[in-house]
This record gives sequence, structure tokens and C-alpha cells, in this order.
Amino acid sequence: MDRAVTAPGAGSPRARERVVLAHRRGARVVRTRVEVQEHTEVGEAMIRALVRAQLGLALRVAAGVVALVCAVPLVMFAVPALPDAVAWVVLGVAVYPVLYAVGRLYIRLAERTEQEFVDLADD
Repeated sequence: MDRAVTAPGAGSPRARERVVLAHRRGARVVRTRVEVQEHTEVGEAMIRALVRAQLGLALRVAAGVVALVCAVPLVMFAVPALPDAVAWVVLGVAVYPVLYAVGRLYIRLAERTEQEFVDLADD
């Protein structure tokens, strides 16, 4: 806290004095944001980890969607008593709200991963 204090009866203020309540010992400056911006080894490793996390998320979501869409014809083949119209309705109409929900989930998880990266870089 910096203050200019005027002594009683004096016309000019005293020199400014910085008041430090506590000294941090052993604290090191973390320069992760600079490391990322300057593309150092640490920054490159952090960016690779982010890309790997995003790729893993994308592959897991894609695998889930493929499994879900491929499951419908398999169910129709396993249960021949179901009419063909059910498969067309499921694959032609019902799949779109599911894909929309999966897309929203993917965006939310990808943004969370990016926010964790930004928090780590700002640390």
C-alpha cells in the first residue's frame, strides 16, 4: 500500500513508502502463459496435451455415436417381428435429436477442456 504522508506542521510530503505485510519465501514465478506463447518445450508439451485431450474426447464421442447408430439395424435384424417402418422412423427421425444432444455435450466438454488449459496457463 503506497501513501504519501504529510508530517504535522511540515509543508512537503514525506517520501513514498511501500508497506509489505508478508514476504513470500520460496515462491517461484510460473510463466506458463509465456511458455505457451513463445512455443518453448514446456509450452509445446502443454499444447500437445490439449490437442491429445481434444482428440481423445472427439474419438470417444464419435465411437459412441457410431455404436448407437449401428445398434439400430442390429436390433432390427435380431428382432425380425418389428416392422421395417420402425427402423426408418428411428434412423430417419429419432436420430437427429440424439445427434443434437451429443453435439451439445461434446461442445460443453471441449470448452471445459479448453478452460482447464487456460486456467493452467494462467496459474
